Amino acid sequence: MISTKIHGYLDYIMGLTLILLPLILKISSGAASTILVVLGAGVIVYSLITDYELGLLKILAMKTHLIVDIIGGIFLVASPWLFGFADEIIWPFVILGALEIGAGLLTKKEPSYESHPNHHKGE
Repeated sequence: MISTKIHGYLDYIMGLTLILLPLILKISSGAASTILVVLGAGVIVYSLITDYELGLLKILAMKTHLIVDIIGGIFLVASPWLFGFADEIIWPFVILGALEIGAGLLTKKEPSYESHPNHHKGE
C-alpha cells in the first residue's frame, strides 16, 4: 500500500505534470489541453484541502480524495474518445489516467499523523 504522505507528493507531481503537459508535448487540440490543465489544477486544489500530511486545510477526507482520484483517472483515460481527439493524442491520457486509478486504489485510506502529534481526527 502507498502511504498517504507519498500519495501527497504524487498528487502535486501529477497536478503539475498535467498542467505542463500541453506545453511539453505541444498539444494542439484545445480540448486536450483544456482537460489536462483543468484536471491538473483540480488535483492541486483538492490535494491542498485533503486531510493528509501534505494538505493545508484538511477539509476533504482521504477516502473521498481517493474516490476523486479514481473518477479523475477514468475521465482521463476516456477523454480522447469522449472529446474527439483520439486521432491526435491518446497515450499520455491513458497512462496518466491509469496511474491516477492505481494510486486511488493502492493508497492507504487513513493518514498517519505520527509527525503531527497535535492533529486529532474529527477536529
